[in-house]
Amino acid sequence: MKKAADACQKLLAKKRVLVSSKNRLTLSALCLCTPILQSLVGGATTEDEALQIQKESNPDILITSEDLEKGYGIRLVEIAKQKSPDLKALIFLKRETPEVVQEAMEAGADGVMFNSSIGSGNGDFIQALSTTNSGGIYYPKAVRQVATAKVKSVPILIDPLSERELEVIRGIIQGMKNNEIAETLFISTETVKSHVSNAIQKLGVKDRTQAAVYALTHGLVEADI
Repeated sequence: MKKAADACQKLLAKKRVLVSSKNRLTLSALCLCTPILQSLVGGATTEDEALQIQKESNPDILITSEDLEKGYGIRLVEIAKQKSPDLKALIFLKRETPEVVQEAMEAGADGVMFNSSIGSGNGDFIQALSTTNSGGIYYPKAVRQVATAKVKSVPILIDPLSERELEVIRGIIQGMKNNEIAETLFISTETVKSHVSNAIQKLGVKDRTQAAVYALTHGLVEADI
């Protein structure tokens, strides 16, 4: 526990953190946790409260639950990301269904975790902080499996993704940065950037995260990677 707390404190150093949850006990426990308290700009139980704190404090990280006293955690993520694209948004989901997981991903959540993973010993929260802090996305295997259990129909792509582009997408889904993908595939970082750019253009999305989400939710890549 102390090791996890120390890791969390290090990851959150010099960060501004906003926490929101319907459960006031959970909210209080998170906000009073020393690693988060040092970086806390506010805690909220409703969507509107969280957005007001965001407007006033411009946090670097949003940690929210799916359920809020008023509003909806996934919509909060979507609006908050629209207002601050560089914001790292982590969400804990109560409902473990393909529709809800896909909705959270498509809203722009950088990290998606299940409530059921809390206390499981998998270290989801610390891994999510670490991965998103370095520019990656955090969709653990359990989340990916649910997301791909009911995939959307794939429109016919005029220019389908190449196998190399799919390999790069898999790296993004695993939370890798471009240089890490380059090392794994034994290619240059510039080549990785080129593949990412091509994939974004072919899929008609805005960025690398959306490309990864599209590939997952439309069954272009497998969950078990």
